Amino acid sequence: MTTEIIVSGARGRMGSAITEIARQDPEVSLKAVLEHPERLQELEHLDCLKEQDVQKVVTQTSGAVIIDFTNPDITMQNLEAAKAKGNPMVIGTTGFSSEQQEELNNAAKNLPIFMAPNMGVGINVLLEFLPKLAELLGPDYDVEVSEIHHKYKKDAPSGTAVKLGQVLGQSRGWEGDDFLRYSREGMIGERPQKEIGVQTLRGGDVVGEHTVHFFGPGERIDVTHRVHSRNTFAQGAVRAAKWINQKSPGKIYSMSDLFADILS
Repeated sequence: MTTEIIVSGARGRMGSAITEIARQDPEVSLKAVLEHPERLQELEHLDCLKEQDVQKVVTQTSGAVIIDFTNPDITMQNLEAAKAKGNPMVIGTTGFSSEQQEELNNAAKNLPIFMAPNMGVGINVLLEFLPKLAELLGPDYDVEVSEIHHKYKKDAPSGTAVKLGQVLGQSRGWEGDDFLRYSREGMIGERPQKEIGVQTLRGGDVVGEHTVHFFGPGERIDVTHRVHSRNTFAQGAVRAAKWINQKSPGKIYSMSDLFADILS
């Protein structure tokens, strides 16, 4: 079965990679690309609909999966159009406000939505594995997360770093995310036991690097994941589009759900 897709922000760093991966996949049909009018001419070589207006696109491509790695405001505009025409969504955008996230949660009750801050297979395997490692090491090991991205990334910390901190805290039975510490400065006192620091570095053209540090008595364990190409994320996004196209609404799906299907 062929999966029809729409790529939002098709001339962006991620959008360009997704567009090329989609063109090479025989199980995918690139139906449309969305981009700012000034950049649409750069997409003339594509044999598909090229538009700025998402409302026009979904009217002509009802049911096609929208893949969105743009910014929260554009994603929410795409969501409104998707709800009207029933287009599933794959969302890699990060930096949503709590109100926007709630709107996404509500939309997922009636629209198939797949959402992950990082579409790479490797990092998502680590999201499954690292909480178990934290459990085995126990509370004597302080956990910290650090991340490095290119200088053009607008949100900080990365959505992946936040997700890593959240799942590690949950492995220790901590609710919410008040235990996440995004910066330290001045006379802050001793490090509380119920705390996970999430630190950010920005520079150059680093695609993405995340490290989880376990500081224990007499030893330290660092687990690092490095991405060398955005194609890693693009392949995961296209894979997610093919998968979500077969799912019913009800919740926001994640890589954990996709993995569970593979293992079942």
